[in-house]
Amino acid sequence: MKKIGLISDTHGWLDPMVFRHFEACDEVWHAGDFGSLELIASLTAFKPLRGVYGNIDEPAIRQQFPERISFTLEGLTVCMQHIGGYPGRYAPGIRGWLQQQQAGLFISGHSHILKVQYDEGITCLHMNPGAAGRHGWHTVRTLLRFGVAEGRVVDLEVIELGKRGQ
Repeated sequence: MKKIGLISDTHGWLDPMVFRHFEACDEVWHAGDFGSLELIASLTAFKPLRGVYGNIDEPAIRQQFPERISFTLEGLTVCMQHIGGYPGRYAPGIRGWLQQQQAGLFISGHSHILKVQYDEGITCLHMNPGAAGRHGWHTVRTLLRFGVAEGRVVDLEVIELGKRGQ
């Protein structure tokens, strides 16, 4: 089993509590809107990092991370794109891409809304960890932590970091 820390929409600010909450994780995944190269350097120095760029990310970040990724971990095919929508309201082209990849997990960010929803139509779990940064309209900063084992997500936890402005 691999333990994953999932974060998004940091917008250049990283709460020091992220390191404590992700200490036991094998990898950190960032669903876009990193906001700074320094934040990326901090996460990369901490744990192996996978991610995608978001709509606010500068060209230097877009050179390091793609718009979308697909990979397999512990038998689970994972797809990630910052602006991807969610079941019933996917962004254009996402549903077809997930079906083509035979994704079991789709991760997006952008909305700043924590959401975990299963899409029965394509047998794919969708996760959006909400926003961990201080910028945006969200009221509480959030993360997700979970395991991946035998082709599925296990032991999913929602972590609240506090109010947006704190």
